[in-house]
Amino acid sequence: MTDSNRLQLTAVVETTIGTTPGTPRMLKVRTTGESLSFQPQMISSNEIRSDRMNADPILVGQTNGGGVNIEFHYPVQNSALDAFIASAMVATWSNTPTRDNDGTADSVITDVAATTGVMTVSSTGGTFVVGHLIRNTNFTNSGNNGLFRITTGSATAPAVGTSIFTNETAPPATARIKVVGFQGASGDITATATGLGSTTLDFTTLGIVVGQWVKISAEGGAYSFATSALAEWVRVTAITATALTFDNRPSGWTTDAGTSKTIRVYFSDRIINGTTLSAATIERGFLGQATPTYIAQTGMAANEWSMSIQTAQAVTGSFSFMGMSGTSSTTSLDASPDAAPDIATYPIMAAGANVGRIAEAGSSLSSPNWVRALSFRINNNLAMLNSIDSSAAVGHRKGEAAVTVNLDTYFGSNALLTKLIAGTATSANARIAKNSQAVVFTFPRLTYMSGNPNASGKNSDVLVPLVAQASYDSTTGAHMCVDRFEYYA
Repeated sequence: MTDSNRLQLTAVVETTIGTTPGTPRMLKVRTTGESLSFQPQMISSNEIRSDRMNADPILVGQTNGGGVNIEFHYPVQNSALDAFIASAMVATWSNTPTRDNDGTADSVITDVAATTGVMTVSSTGGTFVVGHLIRNTNFTNSGNNGLFRITTGSATAPAVGTSIFTNETAPPATARIKVVGFQGASGDITATATGLGSTTLDFTTLGIVVGQWVKISAEGGAYSFATSALAEWVRVTAITATALTFDNRPSGWTTDAGTSKTIRVYFSDRIINGTTLSAATIERGFLGQATPTYIAQTGMAANEWSMSIQTAQAVTGSFSFMGMSGTSSTTSLDASPDAAPDIATYPIMAAGANVGRIAEAGSSLSSPNWVRALSFRINNNLAMLNSIDSSAAVGHRKGEAAVTVNLDTYFGSNALLTKLIAGTATSANARIAKNSQAVVFTFPRLTYMSGNPNASGKNSDVLVPLVAQASYDSTTGAHMCVDRFEYYA
């Protein structure tokens, strides 16, 4: 006897698609349910028997796939959700420089020096440059945790200045360093009519790209502009050494010299749909059994990813996978899988409370065309490749990345209906934020395909259920972009 409450769902990214890594480090998955299936594919014999009986069914292959449902939380780097999104986007995340001891003390981050402000780290994970704003977490000495500006760049010995840190010769297993933005020197960052300017800081060195979102600090004091309207989320459209140009600027955007200010600007990890297929081994453990059964499925690539943001509901999502092979055993691939992202640190996000903005054509969708629901789906149109010498699939064929967006808005004016009828290209983005973390979904070029307002009866709202299709955007080179902010203030 077992029950759904005792399900353990784990996953590990495969280096070679279809092959589970040796001694895999499995990651637990936060899920609301699953429909995964690994079964034999059988056919009936057509052989004629005089006794009217059937010959044994014939094994001809395997079926392997299914879905995983979620309530959305911040997709922290190197989590299962991070991997599922990468698979669905058929791409890899572009992460800001990061160092993480990842469960082993004194391994990746090996020293913090008070006198010099130098952090000794391994070289893998990106180069820290002057002006990067880092966030240190889970160091033993509290003074080594917090936000710090890089004053000396390096891949192995970045520094933040003297007499700031406390000596720490063996940082703990949980210690982490993550670039979350940039910070200018006093008076260096200014607000221009179209974005930000600088004299000393070189914007081209920071790792920011066109199409990426940034958040200008609202912390107040030395870290924010005196003009509060500038403490906003904006999207980068052009980058030079001394200028960042933005769209999606708020109506109150203005110039500000930033006098005596060390302005902070937060920026994101990022992924756009691409052509690099990735897959995972996903294992279900039915722990309610006296001897648990573990069903592992390999080569599980995300064919579809759907998300739904509806009024007064948790933000939900689902992934539909297509896989290659599988096994059933009473032995788990990993007897001690890594814990899923902690719900206190990475809480479930919800519409209303956590949706900061939904925009269309660069402007917030608000009165009179308020949005009641937004959903999207990316369909990779995968197909399995089969060979006569294998009962399992031998690979995947990638199809088009078809992205559709559904916007249910109140029919407050004909502004959106006019775009539908005219076939006018537009764009949309949605930001979800909670616990100083945020995710921005951007669809840089959309065309409405349908959406008809109806008065269905008495005492009912008239909505426009718009359905839009994404197409190639020359600025971002994408149908869809996802920006994740591990921290902003």
